[in-house]
Amino acid sequence: QVQLVESGGGLVQAGGSLRLSCAASGRTFSSYAMGWFRQAPGKEREFVAALRWSGSGTYYADAVKGRFTISRDMAKNTGYLQMNSLKPEDTAVYYCAATSWAYGLGQAHYDYWGQGTQVTVSS
Repeated sequence: QVQLVESGGGLVQAGGSLRLSCAASGRTFSSYAMGWFRQAPGKEREFVAALRWSGSGTYYADAVKGRFTISRDMAKNTGYLQMNSLKPEDTAVYYCAATSWAYGLGQAHYDYWGQGTQVTVSS
């Protein structure tokens, strides 16, 4: 099993940047593919980004493509979501997740979830 803890959320003005971290413990993160999801108030949780288990491929929701970057540091057993050019509509609780699949674009693919970190973008 792997335990995930997100950090790095906060309040930022539109156009600003944040980097979210996802620290993994238990099994090494290299055994899993990872993803980021978000849930805005009153909305369902949605896919944001995914990184293949091999680290060789990334996938993004259209709404964040070109602004967000998913990555992983194997030495630190930590995943990241770099978020640039933030918009008020990016406001949500962000969750990282891990899957034993090669990669996953849907919530059902993921076995392990963090507790979430709040990101608020002011206009």
